[in-house]
Amino acid sequence: MAVAVAREVSGPARLGRRTKLLVKTLRPGAVAVLDHRDLDRVSAEDLIARGVVGVLNCRPSSTGSYPNMGPLLLVQAGVHLVDLSGDDVFDRLKDGEQITVRAGAVLRGGDVVARGTVQEPEAVRAANDERRREIGDALEAFAHNTIEHMLEERELLSGRIELPRFDTDFRDRPALIVVRGVHHQEDLRALRPYIRDVKPVLVAVDGGANAIIEEGFMPDMIVGDMDSATERTLRCGAELVVHAYPDGRAPGREHLESLELRYKLVPAPGTSQDVAMIIAAEKGAELIVSVGSQFNLVEFLDKNRRGMSSTFLTRLRLGEILVDAKGVSRLYRPQPGSAPLVLVALAGLLCLAAIVVLTPALRDVAELLWLKLEVILGIE
Repeated sequence: MAVAVAREVSGPARLGRRTKLLVKTLRPGAVAVLDHRDLDRVSAEDLIARGVVGVLNCRPSSTGSYPNMGPLLLVQAGVHLVDLSGDDVFDRLKDGEQITVRAGAVLRGGDVVARGTVQEPEAVRAANDERRREIGDALEAFAHNTIEHMLEERELLSGRIELPRFDTDFRDRPALIVVRGVHHQEDLRALRPYIRDVKPVLVAVDGGANAIIEEGFMPDMIVGDMDSATERTLRCGAELVVHAYPDGRAPGREHLESLELRYKLVPAPGTSQDVAMIIAAEKGAELIVSVGSQFNLVEFLDKNRRGMSSTFLTRLRLGEILVDAKGVSRLYRPQPGSAPLVLVALAGLLCLAAIVVLTPALRDVAELLWLKLEVILGIE
């Protein structure tokens, strides 16, 4: 059931052109100022979880090219969403100053500093339904991109990527790859018994490493641009693998060098999660469990990136060794730990001891057995 959006909200303005970095700094009651075209589901869920009361987006929250779920999730959660006509607000506002959003007007101390269009729940829902009916165009574009990636990135798909020697051992072990994506924290939490019992190789893609540590585990390897993982996470002792692109760009290299951390470089097309999956497969993992990655067509389109076509093809290449976290959590039955068995054994011994003490005949037998044991062991 949709929650009515407030016509006026107030709070400190928090500005950030990269949503995934901004959400780390948000506190309940803030008004987030974004520069995010086609707001996706993951970003919206992060904003809601941080307790923002309003979102000012300097780009269209939905361009209509595909049914992105971000705007709908925000307005259904009662967040006041306004699309601004430009990004001048980044120059007019300072981070942390108090603002009021009244309908589509942004006020600071009573003065209007920007205006935009309020995204009403009914209109957002109707537009989202209409885009789902018109998804054919998005599917056609996705199919064209997939074919292009089959031609342009055949090295990635055919396994002809040069990989360095890694310290992490994948041979004949299951690997768990955690991507910062849809419900990744919930899925990782559901897999705690699997991780405890099976002890898979834990591979994180950028910000997925934060989630692994938050659940009380340590990643064995972190792959990506290193822009979402915190410094504390990067220093946890995991093997660091920077994803370099075919044109030579390696965004994570300078960051790790500034922290004086050792890393290995893997030049490859596609996305960082593609590279993580290829590393695990090429280095001999017997099973790859994916957490937070896209697993259906709407999720692929929701990312609205050309690179999602390469992820789709990477999944085709890995085939049967790749499974989704949800499937594992539903099928896996946790093994009983050693603690319950030890408690049962101790309880049995205590019961036996009590019976022997309370039964004279058994007490005599026990004393006789003890005397024989002393003779055998030479105890005086």
